[in-house]
Amino acid sequence: MFQDRKVSFSGVQPSGNLTIGNYLGAIQNFSSYSEQYKCFYCVADEHAITVRQVPADLRRRTYETLALYMACGLDPEKNTLYVQSHVHEHAELAWILNCFTMFGELSRMTQFKDKSARHADNINAGLFTYPSLMAADILLYQTDVVPVGIDQKQHVELCRNIAERFNQLYPSTFTVPEPIVAKSGMKIMSLAEPTRKMSKSDENPNAVVYILDDRDTIIRKFRRAVTDSDTCVRFAEGKDGINNLMTIYACFTKKSMEEIEREFDGVGYGDFKLAVGEVCADALAPVQEKYYALLADKAGLETQMKRGAEEASYYARRTLSKVQKKLGFVKL
Repeated sequence: MFQDRKVSFSGVQPSGNLTIGNYLGAIQNFSSYSEQYKCFYCVADEHAITVRQVPADLRRRTYETLALYMACGLDPEKNTLYVQSHVHEHAELAWILNCFTMFGELSRMTQFKDKSARHADNINAGLFTYPSLMAADILLYQTDVVPVGIDQKQHVELCRNIAERFNQLYPSTFTVPEPIVAKSGMKIMSLAEPTRKMSKSDENPNAVVYILDDRDTIIRKFRRAVTDSDTCVRFAEGKDGINNLMTIYACFTKKSMEEIEREFDGVGYGDFKLAVGEVCADALAPVQEKYYALLADKAGLETQMKRGAEEASYYARRTLSKVQKKLGFVKL
């Protein structure tokens, strides 16, 4: 708790242009949380290096991700925005939590399995133990709630297990967090393979719509979206492509599936795809305009990085000191 408000934590890796899946599944909802929670938002650059990075690209994307956070509506006056590696307590607590995380738990993490398959030449220890760092990210701020996409709940469940295990040995150390899955935070699927989650690492450029895609590109990608041989816009089993497009349209317009079905009754797939593309482009236009203005002010972004790191460090030090004392570390 923070002055009678619960604490919320979320992080995004600076691993490339974010997709509308990231936006609709999480980021779009963030700005409203500051009215209810004390919010910490982290650019998770330490998580990013579990996969090999080009240093110049990682630095550039760190600035870009912070700018995108702010462009999507996160007010630095109401939220703590910072870069993970600027707060050393994340890495320190992660090592401690490694010692309270079971091998079998880490082995069952689906993201480890997925990334190991994609990066078979670099299955490193950090890739295996990254959930411990993720748990440290969350527990460091005595987090009450973690906004996640529906596919990310497994990570929060492991974090809860670690916190409860530690608290059993050393009572009242960590707040045990709860996941928040936004109602509109449904899983957004690939436009080319609608049975797979939309991913910024997809090699097919037509499968993914990025937040920073221009209007023509957005509409072109939706026009090429895979659907089915039916002609009726309705949400039903077996209609994965149309279900995905309807979900995207619902997230941007806040309309129910029933309302969408009525709106497009008798309308062909081509016109429906165009409508989805247009509503997406319209929603992203103001985000893009603000993003480019923020990115042009590098000094302003660095000022925010320093300010955010100082504020985050204040809270992080308190938790880490508490943990170290309970473990028996000598404090000078």
